[in-house]
Amino acid sequence: MSLQDDLTAVRRNLNELVRSVERLERDVEGAARQAPAAPPAPRQEGMVPVPDTPYDSSLWKDADDEGLGGRDRRAP
Repeated sequence: MSLQDDLTAVRRNLNELVRSVERLERDVEGAARQAPAAPPAPRQEGMVPVPDTPYDSSLWKDADDEGLGGRDRRAP
């Protein structure tokens, strides 16, 4: 392949990329016009208190220990 062929291929790929980006921009603009704007989530400032009391043990009743498998099964 000659340098001229390489430049032609690069130019063709660049033009296709530009067309694809333009198409994507039109699609995003169209979707933004169709979808109702979601209200911004309320922002919470400051610290969140975490109680010192123990968690209810029923929260972990059916939970597996991560990486160790279930309580009634043996690890390989």
